[in-house]
Amino acid sequence: MEWRFNLEPTATRHRVYAPDLPGYGRTGKPKVRYTIGYFARFIERYMENRGLGSAVIIGASLGGRVALELALEKPHLAKRLVLVNALGLGRPRPQMAQMAYGLVTVPRVGEAVMRFTRSALRWAPPRTIRRFAGRFANSSTDLEKVIDDTYLQNLREMYEADGFHNAYLSTVRSLVHPRALFGGQHDVSPRLGELKVPVQIIWGADDPLFPISHATRAHAAIPDCRLTIIEGAGHTPQAERPDEFNRALLSFLDS
Repeated sequence: MEWRFNLEPTATRHRVYAPDLPGYGRTGKPKVRYTIGYFARFIERYMENRGLGSAVIIGASLGGRVALELALEKPHLAKRLVLVNALGLGRPRPQMAQMAYGLVTVPRVGEAVMRFTRSALRWAPPRTIRRFAGRFANSSTDLEKVIDDTYLQNLREMYEADGFHNAYLSTVRSLVHPRALFGGQHDVSPRLGELKVPVQIIWGADDPLFPISHATRAHAAIPDCRLTIIEGAGHTPQAERPDEFNRALLSFLDS
């Protein structure tokens, strides 16, 4: 659902594969530890199963960090790289990360939060759900368009799905803890010079979680890199400002 405004315009000119990561969407939700390495291995197997020797790897937020993992550890798989407000290019703002995800990292409390959220999605007014789901968007974003009724229904179905609560909690707990937040565990900035493929960074200027400085520093560190800053967008520029995003993406893919 995060890419619903981008898949069709891109697919008119390029072949597109859009897998859900394990634990999310309609992909299986096994009882495993959900880590960046686990997600990267899933994408590697996904490509192998479809006979894809290499591809342009596109990822946003956590998906951006998974894309970086693939490009750094399995460079033969990445023909090019597109990073959208990606985790891993610096340390997230700790206050915002703790505010957004801190409670779910606490044993038993996280499980209770997930149950409450599932229940709230059944009875809360759509406007309230949109405000919560769009908390990382720019304040000018039209949430009724970005988080439309179809998106809300998909969100409800995801929270009702067997195994999703475990997958989500496992993911967040592997990402949001003191070593990750303050120790830069997931920050691969020192390795960006190893990237030998063309890279496009697209960044929402008003991301409350990952500041724009992450994008500008990465742009300077990566040998062959384009940077597009999208004003008026927060953490999800591909949904908040899809026309501008698609222009930047297709310009890179077509070059």
